[in-house]
Amino acid sequence: MTTETPRFRLGFLTHVQGRDDDPARTYRNAQELFVAADELGFDAGWVAQHHVSAGGGGLSSPWTFLAHAAAKTTRIRLGTAITILPLEDPIRLAEDVAAVDSLSGSRVELGVGSGSSALEYAAFGKDAARKRELNSENLEVLHRALANEEVGTPGFRIQPPAADFTGRIWQGVFSGDGAAYAAAGGSNLLLNRAAYGFDAPTDEVQRPWADAYLAAWSQPHRPRIGLSRFVFPAKDRRTALQQIGDDVHAAALRTAESGAFPKGLDRDEALRRFHSFYGHPDNIVAALQQERVLPVATDLITQFTPAIPDHDAAIRALELIATEVAPALGWKPATKPEPAGA
Repeated sequence: MTTETPRFRLGFLTHVQGRDDDPARTYRNAQELFVAADELGFDAGWVAQHHVSAGGGGLSSPWTFLAHAAAKTTRIRLGTAITILPLEDPIRLAEDVAAVDSLSGSRVELGVGSGSSALEYAAFGKDAARKRELNSENLEVLHRALANEEVGTPGFRIQPPAADFTGRIWQGVFSGDGAAYAAAGGSNLLLNRAAYGFDAPTDEVQRPWADAYLAAWSQPHRPRIGLSRFVFPAKDRRTALQQIGDDVHAAALRTAESGAFPKGLDRDEALRRFHSFYGHPDNIVAALQQERVLPVATDLITQFTPAIPDHDAAIRALELIATEVAPALGWKPATKPEPAGA
């Protein structure tokens, strides 16, 4: 393994949500977040794929979206956290990824996972009970396709040919065994903003997963751990709660219907369950400095979901993250574009 420590990177994640029935405006606003983040020095912008919104998001075609974002930005990396791999043809996915990577100047980061919606699996004619098996099968084909090996049938390779994706494939996991599996396959690790189904704090649950991942890592390049966290800075706690409080509470009540959270949560407990960091930037920094997983993370991926703040408030929150929160945690904007896989 190389001795060089990966640079600490700052990202943001959007689930591409809106408050009304105007998807064009919702998509346009999400694109503007990418432009703003690019100008603010964020290292990466991520989108989540959802075929059924269910309060989680509204983007079913992330690579089309990221192709558009590539044309509107100059340096920010473009990723999915995640693409639902069992519902994709891995060869077709590899072609889309290679095309966006070519258009963007090798700025793509590919995060994959198995998803959770039984309705989505039914819609695509897939067996949700086999989602882990399907994820593993498709990931193996995806790796070979992006390595420009023959896939599908003798003599066939994807085009455009893929650039080097070493260090640019990520897996979202929900257990220590899943983290060890990701490491064994050479994937980077993506950790969700909340640990569903646990009463303990999210970072207390996830730190052993990160440790299991690092213990299982055996590749020659350094691993990356992407830590997704709900971060919403504002001028004070009250202002932040006005923007996010009701949305987070409603999302927790929806989540409770599936059994992932207890029923009847109040707003404060909902914010705790989503491991939320909000309020004045100084308070957020102090809280993040106590975060158990952050010391081993290489990428902090901030997000506002499950809240849907006003667009202007979202832009302002990105500004505060880039200018006050992240620098206090040791982040510095890149002085030059990083090579793919850095």
